Amino acid sequence: MGIGIGDITRGMTIVYNGELYEVVMFEHVKKARGSAFVRAKLKSLSSGRTITETLRESSNLESAFLETRPLQYLYSTDTAYVFMDKESFEEYHVPTKELEEIKGYLLEGMDLLAQFYEGKLLKIQPPSFVELKVMETPPGVKGDTATGGEKTATMETGLLIKVPLFVREGEVLRIDTRTGAYVERVG
Repeated sequence: MGIGIGDITRGMTIVYNGELYEVVMFEHVKKARGSAFVRAKLKSLSSGRTITETLRESSNLESAFLETRPLQYLYSTDTAYVFMDKESFEEYHVPTKELEEIKGYLLEGMDLLAQFYEGKLLKIQPPSFVELKVMETPPGVKGDTATGGEKTATMETGLLIKVPLFVREGEVLRIDTRTGAYVERVG
């Protein structure tokens, strides 16, 4: 189904020139003379590369329908992460290089959402917040707040994050997966 440039929004998935893209950023531009256009930054969902395009009403744009299904993270191997569809019990092997951005948030047995286009797995989204155990962090020194009161902690998945000085090894922390930031300690 064709769409106009006025319908473009951030995060939308479109088919442009026969390829699937996610709209990362866009700006509507209306000149005094001439027709309006959209300057957009598009991320290819197949290759992962980002391009900047000027889109006009005459551009070949289509809205892409993505199906969202729940998956469960089972385990990882040297070359892939294995997920199971919670409805059909089908397994999906995703190459490790495709999940570099979210691998630090994955725990075995975790539920995630996956997006499919025409039956093909495109994207895996971790929950907005995950709870991870602190495996290693230096002790906080009393009075050491000149640097903003943060230190680095290594989580159980190998993820490195900045945490407040009062956080100790063995504590469970809530982490925002969208920003990678510490949110709070979990009781």
